This record gives sequence, C-alpha cells and structure tokens, in this order.
Amino acid sequence: MRKKVTVVGAGNVGATCAQEIARRDYADVVLVDIIPSFPQGKALDMNQAGSVLGYEPTITGSNGYEETEGSDVVVITAGKPRAPGMSRDDLVTTNEAIVTAVTKDVVKRSPKAVLVIVSNPLDAMCHVAKAVSRFPKRRVVGMAGILDTARFSAFISQALDVSVKDVTAVVLGGHGDQMVPVVSATTVGGIPLPELLPKGRIRKLVERTKVGGGEIVNLLGTSAWYAPGAAAAQMVDSICLDEKRVLPCTAYLEGEYGIRGLYMGVPAKLGAGGVEEVVALKLTAEEKKMLRESAAAVRDVVGILKRR
Repeated sequence: MRKKVTVVGAGNVGATCAQEIARRDYADVVLVDIIPSFPQGKALDMNQAGSVLGYEPTITGSNGYEETEGSDVVVITAGKPRAPGMSRDDLVTTNEAIVTAVTKDVVKRSPKAVLVIVSNPLDAMCHVAKAVSRFPKRRVVGMAGILDTARFSAFISQALDVSVKDVTAVVLGGHGDQMVPVVSATTVGGIPLPELLPKGRIRKLVERTKVGGGEIVNLLGTSAWYAPGAAAAQMVDSICLDEKRVLPCTAYLEGEYGIRGLYMGVPAKLGAGGVEEVVALKLTAEEKKMLRESAAAVRDVVGILKRR
C-alpha cells in the first residue's frame, strides 16, 4: 500500500521536497498552500514531469486540508523566509502563529502522522508543533542537521577536490550560527579530516558552514530551497520506508548529551515511528562546550515563545 505524505507550503522548499518525494514513487503527495491555484499549478507541473522522470502522477494540490487526511508524514515548510540581514531567530514571532495554525489543521486529520518541521527558526518551531499537536516527542522532529551537514560536506569536498560521496560528516546543535560541526567525527574516505587539512583551513570551513544559510540569503535575497527540500525528503524516506537511517535531526532531548527539555540537532535513528533512538556520539571537550553554548542560544529563542 502506498504511503501518503503531506507537504504544507508550496513555496520553493515545499515544492522541491514534494517533487523529491514523488520521484521516489512510493507515496501519494498532497501539496498545501493558502495561495489560490498555486499548489494546484505546482502539482500539475510535477505530475507532468512524472512521464519524463519515471514516477506516477500522484501529486495533489490543495488550498485546504481535507485531502491530507490519513497522512503518514506531514512536512511543515510554511512560514516567512529569511531576507538579507535577518537571522533565523528574527522570524520567531511571525512563524509561531503560522506553524500553530498549520499544526492544528493537520493533526485533526492525521492524528497518527509523524511531523517533520522545516519552518524557521527550526528549533523553536519544533517546540511549537510538539506543544500544539500533543504528539509524543518521537513523532515531532526537525530538519536541520542533514542540511547543515550537507553544507559542511560540500565545502570539504571542494577544499580537497574529492568526491562528496566520500565525505562523512555530522553537524550538531541548534540550526543557527551556534551549530557544531563535529570535526572529530568527520572523515574523507575513512581518513580523519585533521590528517588532510591544517587546523586553520578546517576552522574556515567550520565558520563558513555556520553561516552557510546566510551566505545563500545574501546571494539570492531569500532562503535556500534545493538542499533543504532534498534534506526533508531524505527524512521522509527513512520514516515512510522504515529505513532506520541514523541522520542528524532536531530531536527532543531528555538528558541525552547532558541536555534536557530542548529540541537540538543530534544523530537520530529514523523509522516508521519517527525518532526511534538518539545516538550517542563521543565528543571532544571543546565540542561539548560548543554544544552547551548552542543549547543556551536555542533556549533563548524558545524563551521568546514562553514570554509571549
């Protein structure tokens, strides 16, 4: 039986995610947006692409939520994108209302779904979705670490002039400038990164990764979409197909990594039930310190929600 996936928000990120999922050809996809005719047009275009790319035309565009009923996974990308000079945290008050409304609508019709949050500020919006849905922590997870890790991996492959397929990296922490690229766990073809690049070069790659989203915002005038959409689709794959992949995701921690009561980016095993396990990764003393600082920054943003 085919799975059913809803993507809320038919903008660049949502549309990219929807098509990536459709191309896998294991799920019916519903693309929802409030703009009249917009998701319908996107869905029609994607369905027509199916004959070229080899997937069935099973994407539905909608301005409401009736068609989303019974979804196995709901990806929430709705919200305002970043503009030049704006941090992800600047979006918290605007996008809180949007994510709240969307979450209420989708959980009414898909009470057993896993929610994958993409809207920024990502860590805070995960807290909003969890509180509004009242879902268990394993069924509300955020897309951040895969994207941040992809950026780190791309920069490493370019610096070394090697295939990105041979780069194994991981980025932890909040989805912001305090994220933690874990150099100690990063390898290229099995060789530790510090054996291939000097500390100064590595430090520059780490810093570029931390501001990687802002770099694209400055170039485009808006947020990235190809890599975020593909990253969210990878999470949907692991959940819908019960692949149990260990991927860097934003999960709710209750003592893991010494952090409690907070959504943070960590390696997590994703399966049919959502987050099935938070995987412990050995960190250096410096990386532990950076993770604590990242957690403090996330708590500050989440605190804005609680003060409202």
